[in-house]
Amino acid sequence: MIFRKGEFFNGPGGLALGASWAEVIDSMGEEFRVVHQWSNDICEYACQTYRNNICSDRPETVIQGPVQEIDIESLPPIDAFSFGFPCNDYSNVGEKKGMEGEYGPLYSYGVRVLRHHRPQWFIAENVSGLQSANEGKAFLKILSELEGAGYDIVPHLYKFEEYGVPQTRHRIIIVGIRRDLNLKFKIPAPTHLNQYETAERALTEPPIDAEAPNHEFTRHTKKVIEMLDSIPEGGNAWHEAIPEHLRLNVKGARMSQIYRRLRADAPAYTVTGSGGGGTHVYHWSESRALTNRERARLQTFPDDFVFEGGKEKVRQQVGMAVPPLGAKVIVEAILKTFAGIPYEHIEPKWNIDEMIKNFREEEKNEEIKKEKEEGQIALSLSEV
Repeated sequence: MIFRKGEFFNGPGGLALGASWAEVIDSMGEEFRVVHQWSNDICEYACQTYRNNICSDRPETVIQGPVQEIDIESLPPIDAFSFGFPCNDYSNVGEKKGMEGEYGPLYSYGVRVLRHHRPQWFIAENVSGLQSANEGKAFLKILSELEGAGYDIVPHLYKFEEYGVPQTRHRIIIVGIRRDLNLKFKIPAPTHLNQYETAERALTEPPIDAEAPNHEFTRHTKKVIEMLDSIPEGGNAWHEAIPEHLRLNVKGARMSQIYRRLRADAPAYTVTGSGGGGTHVYHWSESRALTNRERARLQTFPDDFVFEGGKEKVRQQVGMAVPPLGAKVIVEAILKTFAGIPYEHIEPKWNIDEMIKNFREEEKNEEIKKEKEEGQIALSLSEV
């Protein structure tokens, strides 16, 4: 059972790398694993990173360009599909335009792949803010369309620190298995509950080689260094110990992650792919931002995984990626489901059947209401 996987919005390849790490052997000695078939992303640097690290022997299978321009029907057959559709319009940081934004509707191209290629299973990934975008309707619409494509779906809010990732990264992952296969995916049980991997262990065991790729240090101003000197481990730019002349002149909301230093004995806070000064993740004992290589460690990328592009493009790729270790856990559970191998599991966060049923009833009622209103308008016009 070798599953040929297609992927949209591939990023640097965190999900693909984790999928390649997953391998299951059943009681008859049959091997279950995933291999790359094709992928797409709009970012040329992410595509180059993916080609070099995931499929260097078949670089032509990574298609760079807008997903809207891909001829989905001409893509080679696949058995599995993954798509971490853009989160820009769903993130809790930002305007949260949801379906009304530029990126919100792009998930629909993944649905088109499911309807045409009919892979046996899929993984869809997005930020936790998806559940509240458009007053929760965006999440329900996406779930309804994925289920309507012919899949039994199991969405869950994964807390990756509970699975060995040294970072508090919470993401909605939707796993779908084609309905006619009569298989039921179950959420893999946490492996590191209250036994988290710490930031210090992730960044020092083993030590990062000074010549490691993507390990450039940030040049800070004297003022920033002095401010960081006065911020204790785990503190941020609003800590009371910061001298008055070094404090930031910011009115209104104060984000907790601005110049926030890590705690050595706990997982890192969420690594992000963009943001101005103060959002780069800061060392617990050294007065500096982490390097991209260190951020990649917190995302569980190995040191020989080289990211292409300039420093900011690399930061973007690292911050937007799915942690490979987290992806491995989920894909391994999918492979065990197909192999008939039991594994420890927990209940999903959401009752999907009830949610979709209520959403479709609400949509139907809204359509009836709209038809009545249009009928009343037409009657009024005819009377005029």
